[in-house]
Amino acid sequence: MAIQSFEKQYQAPVSIQPVILCGGSGTRLWPLSRAGFPKQFLCLTGDDSLFQMAVKRLADLAATDIAVSAPFIVSNEDHRFLALEQLREAKIAVGAALLEPVGHNTAPALTLAALAAQEAGDDPILVVTPADQTVADPAAFTAAMQQAVREAASGAIVILGIAPDRPETGYGYIKTAASPDASLKVERFVEKPDADTAQRYLAEGGYYWNAGMFVLRASVWLAALERFRPDIIVATRLAWDKRSTDAKFIRPGKDEFAAIPAESIDYAVMERCPGSEFTIRMIPLAAGWSDLGAWDAVWQVMDKDLAGNAHFGDVIASDSRNTLVHATSRLVTLVGVDNLVVIETADAVLIADRAHSQGVKAIVAQLQADGRDEHTLHRKVHRPWGWYDSIDEGGRFKVKRIQVKAKASLSLQKHHHRAEHWIVVTGTAEITNGDKIILLTENQSTYIPLGETHRLTNPGTIPLEIIEVQSGSYLGEDDIVRFEDNYGRST
Repeated sequence: MAIQSFEKQYQAPVSIQPVILCGGSGTRLWPLSRAGFPKQFLCLTGDDSLFQMAVKRLADLAATDIAVSAPFIVSNEDHRFLALEQLREAKIAVGAALLEPVGHNTAPALTLAALAAQEAGDDPILVVTPADQTVADPAAFTAAMQQAVREAASGAIVILGIAPDRPETGYGYIKTAASPDASLKVERFVEKPDADTAQRYLAEGGYYWNAGMFVLRASVWLAALERFRPDIIVATRLAWDKRSTDAKFIRPGKDEFAAIPAESIDYAVMERCPGSEFTIRMIPLAAGWSDLGAWDAVWQVMDKDLAGNAHFGDVIASDSRNTLVHATSRLVTLVGVDNLVVIETADAVLIADRAHSQGVKAIVAQLQADGRDEHTLHRKVHRPWGWYDSIDEGGRFKVKRIQVKAKASLSLQKHHHRAEHWIVVTGTAEITNGDKIILLTENQSTYIPLGETHRLTNPGTIPLEIIEVQSGSYLGEDDIVRFEDNYGRST
C-alpha cells in the first residue's frame, strides 16, 4: 500500500494542450462584430475580449496532476495579428498559431491541432474550446474541465453539456442516459429543434445543450477521424506535410487545405461515436455558460438596472425597459421603449426588437449582396502596426487618423493614384520619402508625392499619431505596392 501511495504521489502529471478555435465572423453581432474584427476579439462583458477570457480559462486548468502547455490558436490568416496582440496584452505566450488559408469548419481545424500536438512525439490531451463564449463561474468551469481531462486520460472522448433553462431553438442538443458516475453516457446528438420539440426536451429531461467543447487525446481524435471520415484526415495530412513555418505562425499548404472537405467536429466524428468502439461521455457544466450567439444573449449576461436595461457607453434612457444599448462613438438616448437593441458604431446603427435579434444575419447578407463594406471593416481598422480611422472622405480626398505603436513600422510602399500629406500630432515619426529619411515631431508635416516610395516608422517609446490627407483619382486600400514589410505582406 505504501509503494502504491508513493507511485501515485509522484506520478507525472497528465499533459494537456489547449486548442482555441478562433474562426467565425459573428455576423449576428453586427455592427460591432465585422469580418475583419469578429466577435471573439470584442470586449462585451468586461475588460478582456471573449478570446482572451477563453485562453485564460484554459490556462487556469493546471493542477498537481495536470500540466498545461502554451495554447494552440487556430485562426484564419487575416486575424493572426489580432490574436497575437491580444495574447500579448493578456501576458500569455502562444504555443503555435495555425493559420487556415480558407475557412473549412472545425474538423480540419482540430485535425491541424492534433497533428501539431503530436509533432514532438507526444500524445497530449486536447482541450478544445471556441473563442467566443462566456462563463460566469470560472471555478465551476475549472472543476468540470479538470474532471473531463482526467476521464480523457484513459482514452475517452469527453464533451461538455449545458442543462437547458429554456426551450432554446438555436443550439444542438445531447441526449444522455442516467449514470452513477459524475459523467453521463451520450446516447445521441440531435439537431437544433423547433420550438415544440425544444419544449419537449426541456420537459422530459436528460437533454443538454451542446457547448462545442471537447476533451480527448490527439491520437483518439485522429483514430476516430480515420474511422469515420478518412477523406478529411488524408486531405489534412497532405496540407500539413506542405506546411510552412514563420516564427509562431504555421501555414498548411494552401491548395491542399482548400481541397479538405468542410465539416464540423460534431458531424465528422462526435455524432457517430455513440454505439461505436469509441467511448464518449458528457460532463454537465453549470457555470453560467453562453455562446453570445445574438444580441439577446448578450443582454442576458450583462449587468442590468432595476428596469432591465443593459447599457454600455454614453446612454441616457427615460421610461424604457429591458433594452440593450451599446454606444461606441456618440450619445444614444431612449424614450418610452421596451425590449429594444440599439448598437451604435461610427459608421452604422442597428435597431432591433430583442426577440428578433437572430435576424441580424439577414442584414449582413444584404450588405454583402449590395457590395457594401460595412459588413467587413469598421471605420477604425486595426493593423499589426497600430490602427487607422477614416474620419472624412470626398470625391478626390480622404482624411485618416493613424496611430503607430512604439517601435513599429508600416511597409515600404508606394501608390499609383494618390499623394499624401502627413501631420504629426503626438510622438516622433521617422519618414522615408524617396532617398531621404527625416524625423518629424509634434506639429511638423511632410508631403509624399504620387508614386514616391515611402515608409512611416515610430522610433519612439510612445505611440505615434498623425493625420493623413490623401488626394488623387483613386483612394482605395488596394492601391498599395509593398516592397518591404515586417508582417509578411510584401507584394
